[in-house]
Amino acid sequence: MEQFPAPKKHPQKTNKKRLTNEQVRLLETSFNFNNKLDSTRKSQLAQELGVPARQIAIWYQNKRARWRNQSLETEHKVLQHRLERVSSDKNRLEREVERLKTELAKAKELLVSSKTMNYTSLPSFSSSCDEVGSSSLLGDHGDFYVCFDDHQFDHKSDGHDFFAR
Repeated sequence: MEQFPAPKKHPQKTNKKRLTNEQVRLLETSFNFNNKLDSTRKSQLAQELGVPARQIAIWYQNKRARWRNQSLETEHKVLQHRLERVSSDKNRLEREVERLKTELAKAKELLVSSKTMNYTSLPSFSSSCDEVGSSSLLGDHGDFYVCFDDHQFDHKSDGHDFFAR
């Protein structure tokens, strides 16, 4: 009985040559100029490099895939860095809010305690805050603003109205 060789599932592959550094450099330059390959450019590159046009097309496909992956990695790193910066800002702002809440509580406490004391040298607080002055009642804790009643000050000393709008 005569045996025939089993039919091949895949056609025989041509003997592909590995691209030289100079060929890769030329392909890279061409890719950087335009990452899409038209048939004219593919034929031209194949002729210049002495390789099959199909090998040029496959190199371009692979290069585009690598380029997309690199782009995604770069974008991911940028977004990761941005996320870290935003998280850091969020934490800093949360600490600032807590500090300000503490400062506000101290200021409220100081207001309550100042109402119970009789300060004759301090101006009375006004229910309408038309004029604003600063006070150092809080020491180094920042500015504290109070409103003064109009009748407490001579507005026109030396003929100039300092509170005029």
